[in-house]
Amino acid sequence: MMSAMEYVSRVPGPPLDGLIDDLYYLDGAPPYSRLMLPAAPAPLLIVNLGAPFLIRAGTDPQAVEYTDGCVVTTPTRAWEFSYPTPTRSVGVHFQPWGLASFLPMPAAELTDRPVSVARTWGPVATAELRDRLTAADEPHEMLALLEDELTRRLREIDGLDLVRHMGSAIAATGGAVPISDLGVTSRASSTYVARRFKAIVGVTPKRLARSYRFTFTVLAIDVAGPIDWADVAARAGYFDQAHFVHEFREFTGLTPTRYVEVRRRFLRDHPDHALEGWPLPAE
Repeated sequence: MMSAMEYVSRVPGPPLDGLIDDLYYLDGAPPYSRLMLPAAPAPLLIVNLGAPFLIRAGTDPQAVEYTDGCVVTTPTRAWEFSYPTPTRSVGVHFQPWGLASFLPMPAAELTDRPVSVARTWGPVATAELRDRLTAADEPHEMLALLEDELTRRLREIDGLDLVRHMGSAIAATGGAVPISDLGVTSRASSTYVARRFKAIVGVTPKRLARSYRFTFTVLAIDVAGPIDWADVAARAGYFDQAHFVHEFREFTGLTPTRYVEVRRRFLRDHPDHALEGWPLPAE
């Protein structure tokens, strides 16, 4: 039997705490070699310390290999991640608006188009960071190094406070808050708000709200019991079942029925796994 996966998490202090959910260290054998990740409002940075991994994003027919790691902004559709066995990396789970402060380009340029860390921070700086991380004695030291690197790279972004305020309200309501109400409260034009959201989050406020709504709805499904799909669709804000099924497939990469089968399989095969919650087997 394969060894379990070690997962160590660290919540950063100021000034990163309003931008990042956690920093993490991952080491060991993945539950499946290919995993499908839903289009959740969760940008990600992975610094890879092991063998290369593969990503198939958006509508790409082929997977792309990443050696040094990758940067993923808020996706609009499910994406596929292929782990090597074993795998070893450190990474960052950002708030939807958090990644932009560390990017040299607008977040919208990377939507459904992951890039390598080397392309984001430069090959020399990325190689030096990976060397320092590899030389560290244990996971907490590695995460402290990564936090220092992020603090050093932090830059000011025009409109970040507005986007963070509106994004936090969207997150707090699970995407149920009317976007027009937020726009009135912010006293900014809808054009300016949409433009700053695209630059900082990668998607518009409406798209972010939809992503939260789907995430909350899908993760709340109790796959152990019978499911009333009409009720699930209504809670996600859909009264047209066909539209719901189409968007469910974009969000998870699976039909609702197949999603339940795959979730049951993951929970049955790997109870209490470190990765339980987001990914689903893609094989």
